Amino acid sequence: MPGLRQGGVMLAALLVAGCSSGTGAAGAQASRGAATPVSASAAASSASSTAATPAESSSAASSSEASAEGASKGLAERTLASMNLRDKVAQLFTVVVWGAKAGGPSKENQARYGVATPAEVVEKFRPGGVILFDWAGNVSGAGQVAALTTGLREAAREDGGAPLMIGVDQENGIVSRLRALVTKLPGAAQIGATGQTANARDVARVTGEELRALGISLDFAPVADVNVNPRNPVIGPRAYGSDPKKVAPMVGAAVDGFHAAKVASVAKHFPGHGDTSVDSHTGLPVIKHSMSKWRTLDAPPFRTAIAHGVDVVMSAHVVMPQLDPSGDPATLSHRILTGLLRDELGFGGVISTDALDMAGVRKKYGDSEVVVRAVLAGADMLLMPPNLPKAYDAILKAVRSGRISESRIDESVLRILRLKERRGLFGPIRTDPGALRSPEHLKVAARVFAQSR
Repeated sequence: MPGLRQGGVMLAALLVAGCSSGTGAAGAQASRGAATPVSASAAASSASSTAATPAESSSAASSSEASAEGASKGLAERTLASMNLRDKVAQLFTVVVWGAKAGGPSKENQARYGVATPAEVVEKFRPGGVILFDWAGNVSGAGQVAALTTGLREAAREDGGAPLMIGVDQENGIVSRLRALVTKLPGAAQIGATGQTANARDVARVTGEELRALGISLDFAPVADVNVNPRNPVIGPRAYGSDPKKVAPMVGAAVDGFHAAKVASVAKHFPGHGDTSVDSHTGLPVIKHSMSKWRTLDAPPFRTAIAHGVDVVMSAHVVMPQLDPSGDPATLSHRILTGLLRDELGFGGVISTDALDMAGVRKKYGDSEVVVRAVLAGADMLLMPPNLPKAYDAILKAVRSGRISESRIDESVLRILRLKERRGLFGPIRTDPGALRSPEHLKVAARVFAQSR
């Protein structure tokens, strides 16, 4: 649940996720000449930061050996083979940039990243993705957003590396980052009230088509939670309903709709955030569902999303002691992310954390330890760390020490690159801001709103 801020202040009453609270400035030159994030220790000693470690040397050697097989591999595999360790670690992160123009300076970027413009952030840190927000000044007009996404992608291509995935939290209803620009569409609860899965598919397709027209390739939707707690302060109308037998087909239809628009979809928040009375942005919810109850209540929408080929599943910052007695939130739980999501449900796509600046995931461990534990648990995409250089350094240090194997990093990066290849990010992306609010899209919106009454 990436967050909503206005003037730097959390608007908790709007039921949307926490957001980046600040990253420091650090950077170094990678072996290919483009800048990458550096650790605090590397900043203290430029000589040591430029020397190849055994892990990096091994990575370079394996990349050289793999190049002979490159012609027979896909774009994702060939790209991975060309990457050094720093490149790979950078691919795990999806970050916020501040400002409306790729080349426009912002004091927020300067304070967090040590560079002024969104393009410079991408060039310096080479993250796997960027997530856009209205509160970060990314959204003021359709043409502006299209120009911003184009500029960010061009910045990512400067070194010829992996393309940039640009995403947004466009659920419709109460979570609508592009509200002023796109077709006004009903939220999940209104769609669920119609009882028609075709409506879920059509709304997702319209959403996806308008995102693509703006140069956005991933939507952090649909919500796959079953909202069974009337006091839930964070899900509520964002869910399709309270009956898993009705929610699951809606979620599957939404995934189909996004894919029809050639946009990646994200089912959230695994293993289920529907039975909470605590907001994970400000606290750590505990859900006492038994394993059997989880399988019958929470799991069905995720099973269906996976059956429909959902690209990404987002973790929840919730504790389910009957699923994992450690007391760790699901985002940091190997039993939940790997044991249940990977092994039991058979999900082979990208696992994303929820926003890592949220209180629910920061209560037990420090920000450096959180990202390491998330990767060890099974996460691939690390969303909105509160301090990017610190988080990057923690992963790099864990690989160099052997706590995380480089092959484990390769698994995550390959999943991310395959997603980018599947959704066409390695090729040209053409924007068309004039395609928003088309007569056909407005007709779909009017029909679903009418049926939801």
